[in-house]
Amino acid sequence: MENSHSKPQISAVIFDLDGTLLNTEQVTKNILKEFLAKYGKVQDDEKEKKRLGMTFNESAIAIVRDYDLPLTPEQFRQEIVPMYHGKWLLAKPLPGVNRLMRHLNENGVPFALASNSVRKNIDGKISHHDGWKEGFTVILGSDQVKSGKPSPDIFLEAAKRMGVDPLHCLVIEDSLVGVKAGKAAGMKVVAVPSLQIECDSYSIADSILHSLLEFQPEQWGLPQFGDWDDNTLPIEPIHLAGIFSDGLLETYSDDGQSVLPDQIWGLYIGWAKIAEKVLKSVISVGWSLGDCGSKRKIKPCIISGSDVNKYGNKMELLLVGYLRRSCSAVNKILICDTVPELI
Repeated sequence: MENSHSKPQISAVIFDLDGTLLNTEQVTKNILKEFLAKYGKVQDDEKEKKRLGMTFNESAIAIVRDYDLPLTPEQFRQEIVPMYHGKWLLAKPLPGVNRLMRHLNENGVPFALASNSVRKNIDGKISHHDGWKEGFTVILGSDQVKSGKPSPDIFLEAAKRMGVDPLHCLVIEDSLVGVKAGKAAGMKVVAVPSLQIECDSYSIADSILHSLLEFQPEQWGLPQFGDWDDNTLPIEPIHLAGIFSDGLLETYSDDGQSVLPDQIWGLYIGWAKIAEKVLKSVISVGWSLGDCGSKRKIKPCIISGSDVNKYGNKMELLLVGYLRRSCSAVNKILICDTVPELI
């Protein structure tokens, strides 16, 4: 969704980290549940949604209070932080992240990282991603400014260190707390919500996207991408596995939860593997909203027209291209003839 009013020339970009660049929130989502279980407490998912974007210190105070834990906030932090360290190593870049950072770097556009995490934890999260630490012009944690988000301090400090007027900075955020901070700093804000089903809450943002694959830099006065092949964008492969039934794929992982971050959304091209057969496919990934809540909806469409139901119900998908727009004529979509290996 794009607002129609004019946009100023953007000279620098400021990224949030957790849920914007990395799926850290997804890979660590069960840690608090496990921690609370040790104290006989049950996690309240609604309360946790409201903590999205808080600083760690603010979150620690709220958790100790909300769950009536027999700990001080400092004791809570000391106990739970080691549980996060190993999980951070599993965090992966979200769709379109590496592409956008590489594009900005190649075109000489400075970009900063401004996170409500403390600086030490930021370094731990990004250190094993090649070129990330060196690529940012500025890296700031909430412990390096007076107040974390939703205060604008961290964004204003990032702009100051880059030598760019805040009016010419573009913030990219996943949380409402971060969006409010960016707007308070007088900056333009693109929201890529971690919780897609709550997009309506982000109306104060200047733009709301499903993922950074949708980001169009030229709309902000930045150099245009040049990597589209006709109507298709080659992407870093996304692997899915699950049970195929009634035309839909139900994904699964070791903990029984969907392995997909919310930001994987839209129409893709790729391959479907079922009973050792590998078939060209168009895959629609979205949400189904109902009275009982929201549910991921993944619909593979086999281009060859083969009846996949006769092969069994276990299916693997490999998404290799993102479509600029929906395609009504599936037979016009081109996929290279070399079938990649599905593992």
